[in-house]
Amino acid sequence: MTQRLWNVYLIGEIHTDWRRPIADGIAEANLPVRVLQPVTDHDKSNASGVRIFGDEEKPFWRDHKGAKLNAIRNRTFTRLADVVVAFFGGSYRQWNTAFEAGYAAALGKPLIIVHDPEFNHALKEVDASALAVAESPEQVVAVLKYVIAGILD
Repeated sequence: MTQRLWNVYLIGEIHTDWRRPIADGIAEANLPVRVLQPVTDHDKSNASGVRIFGDEEKPFWRDHKGAKLNAIRNRTFTRLADVVVAFFGGSYRQWNTAFEAGYAAALGKPLIIVHDPEFNHALKEVDASALAVAESPEQVVAVLKYVIAGILD
């Protein structure tokens, strides 16, 4: 019998390498997982709309063009995902991550939220939409190992 391939979409801030320990942990555990992620090159993500459709005089419209293109990828991967992991780092305002987590929850996607405990109060409504709230990428890997393979270390 062939193992089912799980799609795990890693959404959240793109300024740090928080995805790497999750991807590495998935590989080390030999889990049947395909990791999906947004475009994580911040400059490329921001410039995508104007690079394809032409420059904009006002920053609002520049951002608008890029946001819509990124939404195509983000919404598609959210719909494809079996599990969505949303990471909230401490350095950046992440309204888009909150929106994406809400979108995933509205679609009924199992949602794992990741953030430091210092943000428990600020993210309480986001956390309430999740099936798990982790404090580290390592805890996310432990959750995936359990739900996918029944492994508890």
